[in-house]
Amino acid sequence: MSDLLQQIADCIKAGKIDRASPYPPEMSGQDGADELTRQALDTGMTVDQILEQGLMAGMDKVGQAFRDNIIFVPQVLMSARAMSAAMEHLKPHFASGASERKGTFIIGTVQGDLHDIGKNLVAMMVEGNGYEVVDLGVDVTAETFIDAAREHPDSVIGLSCLLTTTMPAMQRIVSAIKQADPSQIVCIGGAPVHQGFAEQIGADRYAPDPQGAVEFLNSVH
Repeated sequence: MSDLLQQIADCIKAGKIDRASPYPPEMSGQDGADELTRQALDTGMTVDQILEQGLMAGMDKVGQAFRDNIIFVPQVLMSARAMSAAMEHLKPHFASGASERKGTFIIGTVQGDLHDIGKNLVAMMVEGNGYEVVDLGVDVTAETFIDAAREHPDSVIGLSCLLTTTMPAMQRIVSAIKQADPSQIVCIGGAPVHQGFAEQIGADRYAPDPQGAVEFLNSVH
């Protein structure tokens, strides 16, 4: 890996957004993911190189550290902001067809639940690992998920919930999605759910954390 790509990965891991960002203090005054990604493009590196060896390498370390309770939500959010700053330079290349995403992930918090931190973490981690993310927001109905899946063939749907009271809604939504298209892949996650619940309601996978969602997507693409 080139020094520049390693620096990008380090900025993602540390949550260093740009030169003006004071976080983390030990990197104050240094270029961040924003400037370094632009420099990488200017030197002729491909989008795929930057994405895979810079952003994805950094986000993979973030996902593992979060899973192991080495870092926590605030640090992950800073890493996600650094990743988003870098992605702004890469997105025009995806839109032009010069580079391709690995697949499409549709995500939303189920109907009746307005919590979005967990959903946002998963969406950011998945995007940082090379997927197109369609974020439907919170309080999402079965019909909205189904319509999004029709607009994005071969996508994977991710359902999130935080409240035990919305687990029945998750079950109804999975049932409706599978009734509309039995081949549609559905992954669920959130504090009150588990693998046994996923099997009970007919979901294809339970992801215990953002890294688990990434690993599942990688296994089906």
